[in-house]
Amino acid sequence: MARSNAKTVETFNYGVVRQFAVMTVVWGIVGMLVGVILAAQLLWPELNFDIPWLTYGRIRPLHTNAVIFAFGGSALFAASYYVVQRTCQARLFGGFLIPFTFWGWQLVIVGAAITLPLGITTSKEYAELEWPIDILITLVWVAYAIVFFGTIVKRKSKHIYVANWFFGSYILTIAILHIVNNIEMPATMWKSYSAYAGVQDAMVQWWYGHNAVGFFLTTSFLGMMYYFIPKQAERPIYSYRLSIVHFWALAFTYMWAGPHHLLYTSLPDWTQSLGMVFSLILLAPSWGGMINGIMTLSGAWYKLRTDPILKFMVVSLSFYGMSTFEGSMMSIRTVNALSHYTDWTIGHVHSGALGWVAMITFGMLYYLIPRLWGRDKMYSTQLIEVHFWIATIGVVLYIASMWIAGVMQGLMWRATEPDGSLTYSFVESVKTTVPFYAIRLLGGVLYLVGMVVMAYNVFKTVVGEQAVNPFIPHDLAQQPTPAVVVAKA
Repeated sequence: MARSNAKTVETFNYGVVRQFAVMTVVWGIVGMLVGVILAAQLLWPELNFDIPWLTYGRIRPLHTNAVIFAFGGSALFAASYYVVQRTCQARLFGGFLIPFTFWGWQLVIVGAAITLPLGITTSKEYAELEWPIDILITLVWVAYAIVFFGTIVKRKSKHIYVANWFFGSYILTIAILHIVNNIEMPATMWKSYSAYAGVQDAMVQWWYGHNAVGFFLTTSFLGMMYYFIPKQAERPIYSYRLSIVHFWALAFTYMWAGPHHLLYTSLPDWTQSLGMVFSLILLAPSWGGMINGIMTLSGAWYKLRTDPILKFMVVSLSFYGMSTFEGSMMSIRTVNALSHYTDWTIGHVHSGALGWVAMITFGMLYYLIPRLWGRDKMYSTQLIEVHFWIATIGVVLYIASMWIAGVMQGLMWRATEPDGSLTYSFVESVKTTVPFYAIRLLGGVLYLVGMVVMAYNVFKTVVGEQAVNPFIPHDLAQQPTPAVVVAKA
């Protein structure tokens, strides 16, 4: 990118994108560090030092919230704000709402970091935060929607690129999920009770829980994929038509898959079956998106030899395809009977979280950081390569150990003697699992080390010189075909 010492006109609002990009790295280290501490506690429980707010049950939700909403959320704010401006050729709409989304979201995260270790929680998976923080989340999210959709309304290019379809659907869906699942009755300032009861509460919770994965961790990051992979590969998306089919099929199908978390429970049998069927159907649009992303590299595969950023992106798509296939298979009743409550589920979640979400985020950040600060490239391409291999080895160790441990647990728990008694006690299954917990810890440590390497590379890239905002002329007056619009933006 060309650099200039002259004062330039900032066509787009890159300030808030810079803020979210930096905090993505910061919260990534925090969230993954807490994850490593949790993995170590499963080997050495005394590491909580008998301090209540350091116990596993207190900091486990801190880990999930930090990685999903602090790390992942900050990455999505950064990516969506950057992409919507570039593809719409319009500066962010919203005025004071723009900085409010940044500072409000950071306040939400700090609130989570304080309340969760204190045991202030609703006890709902991925929705543990109590009602005052829930209200703040709602306000920030409404502001986010106004900024994003306001920018689309004022766009200068007629076409709405497909990445914005994915970002827009995730913003709207997460708003609905958050409001419905968090309808609760406040009892005190930091205690509330769900408006639902019994199996209805469970159904609403996993309608929320699975779609939080589906839209906050999948649809949204596919929006990231549809912009940054074509840009880094310098190739148009393989099939724009397939991307539209992918969008509508995924948006419709994902909403019905939540009941597969409640197989073999008191949930009505027809609801369980509905969740299983839609989970299997979900494989088709998921793999369609994966194939579309990977085939974008047609004619550019040679770049993988020298471009570690592209390696992050392609490997993330591979993990996306693998984890979506695995999720569909685990929703089948007979498979779920073996996998449920085991560490296989933990391996599945982290193949998606570390392999898909984090890897595509790393690629996005390595693409974005130099451009946001007016640099020609990252401080060290070699360190990006080091980060890639450390992270890849780390995630493979993590998920492989959890797969083996999980299948072993499932088989040991269901093994019976001829008289019907259990072959193994629960303690025996725990003892057998310990070596795999050690491998999981090693994988987590490697992934954290990779994150620290990235932080150093980012720091060296952004410090030392004043940021430059090159003037981007309006070069889309003659609108190109949708298939190549991302290459022009």
